[in-house]
Amino acid sequence: MKKTQFLLVALALGFVFSCRENDGITDETPDQKEVHSKIVNVTSHDGRPFSTGTSSYAKFVAGPGGSVLMQGFYWDVPDGGNWWNTVKGKLTDWSNAGIGAVWLPPASKAQNGAYSMGYDPTDYYDFGNYNQNGSIETRFGSRAELEALITKAHAENMQVYADIVINHNSGGQSEYNPYVGSNTWTNFSGVASGKFTRNYNDFYKNAYGNNDEGAFGGFPDLCHANPYVQDWLWGRDDSVGKYYKNVMKFDGWRFDYVKGFGPWVVSTWNSNVGGFSVGELWDSNVNTLEWWANNANSSVFDFAAYYKMDDAFDNGNLNVLNDDMMWKRNPFKAVTFVANHDTDIIYNKMLAYAYILTHEGYPTIFYRDYEEWLNKERLNNLIWIHNNKATGTTSILYTDNDEYIARRNGYNGNPGLVVYINNSSSWQERWIQTNWTSQQIKDFTGSSNWYPTTQSDKWVKIQCAPKSYSIWSLNQ
Repeated sequence: MKKTQFLLVALALGFVFSCRENDGITDETPDQKEVHSKIVNVTSHDGRPFSTGTSSYAKFVAGPGGSVLMQGFYWDVPDGGNWWNTVKGKLTDWSNAGIGAVWLPPASKAQNGAYSMGYDPTDYYDFGNYNQNGSIETRFGSRAELEALITKAHAENMQVYADIVINHNSGGQSEYNPYVGSNTWTNFSGVASGKFTRNYNDFYKNAYGNNDEGAFGGFPDLCHANPYVQDWLWGRDDSVGKYYKNVMKFDGWRFDYVKGFGPWVVSTWNSNVGGFSVGELWDSNVNTLEWWANNANSSVFDFAAYYKMDDAFDNGNLNVLNDDMMWKRNPFKAVTFVANHDTDIIYNKMLAYAYILTHEGYPTIFYRDYEEWLNKERLNNLIWIHNNKATGTTSILYTDNDEYIARRNGYNGNPGLVVYINNSSSWQERWIQTNWTSQQIKDFTGSSNWYPTTQSDKWVKIQCAPKSYSIWSLNQ
């Protein structure tokens, strides 16, 4: 949910990787320059290749490191009904880059019709095919265009996640509410689809009580305790959840403002409907995040990691990356992110993306970061590294205010990696212990020209450019 409309200044984040000569370290040999035939050799500033993905058309196939999620919108995307077509036109490139899923904004008709971002839902079954709230299409387009987007994504082996807003509704007509003693905007008997009609008893306060966990923005607060509401949200064959999944073909759910209702709601939805799910629990307390994820039987956005990254990379305090985060508690229920449509506070974003794309959890990339603001080739390189090298548990090897080094320990034959993040203004070098004995490694970002060989005790010296990162793994 858009809590505050942020005024964002487009930052010139030209992320420059530099290189220097190093005594005792030889440049790569012609054999070392050979890269597997399916790897694109995108050239770094000094002419050396780094890995980004496949060179020919290739639908997404999950690598040993898992998948990456694209948030396929931002706040106030252009109106005019063309957003579904815009996203559809990018799916092949996203798939080729190694992105395995796209999260879409709320797709159904909302109170502000063609101008709404969807977080004020009126008719859950109007995807831009009914004339109500001043328009036929939604801000994003028509139902046919949405279905074409989803079909295209599936053809690319990508999943599509729907933004589900079930805390509150908007756009109802006024009716007398005996539980309030005055009129409320809770009459949804005239929704154009004819499905999930609602009245005052489907919203708090009503026969089921005065309130639940939380209301939002003065909107009518949907009552999940009402069996009628439960039946229409997830119970019946044409419920909202089952219709989205079985008819519209969505693969998963991003639940908006889950502070507003109990985690049992998401858990019950998931057990009845199925599919991937992640909740927006805007809370930096990792205990709260873990409690909600366990009780909701769902993933949760790792706001604990989000605020730690801001402190680390913007405030020069990389030691806080030793602190607890949701991905450390349960990486299988942690969705990590650097920015989203609601909040964008991290300035040193490339360092943050290097962090989430090399660590455990399910990393999310924000549309504007990828398509408009940051270096797409660098992001593609990180996506490739995530999908192909970021495997196994995580061991933190070194931290201080300016430097952070961690090792992914590898899994099932995959060697894992070592990530070195340097937030200082000068090149840094460290001896670290790897999982590799007497084997040559290289920096898969192309930033360093070192090709060191690990010692018999697995120790090796690595380096990192200023305000940058390097990511090391076996030279294979």
